[in-house]
Amino acid sequence: MMRMEPVEVSGGMALAIEVKLPKTTLLAVTTDKGYIMCGALDVGLLNEKLKDRGIIAARATGVRTIEELLEAPLESVTHKARELGIVPGMRGIDAVALML
Repeated sequence: MMRMEPVEVSGGMALAIEVKLPKTTLLAVTTDKGYIMCGALDVGLLNEKLKDRGIIAARATGVRTIEELLEAPLESVTHKARELGIVPGMRGIDAVALML
């Protein structure tokens, strides 16, 4: 099952996506610039093999809901996300605000 819904962040709108898979749930909140995602996101891959794409993304681990993803501290971020001021330890919702 998949669920998508708008999420208001700092006066702007982002899109929350939840995909229920066997034994796991993929979670993401995306904007036109970038996204945050659950622990399934491979930040190392984005920074190394896909570096030329300049992807703005961040990962939070141990989250099970969109609400938890937005409140959780980020565990890792891409190089391009750092250029926007997004850093590990920052709450997901604050990173999304910088992506708007």
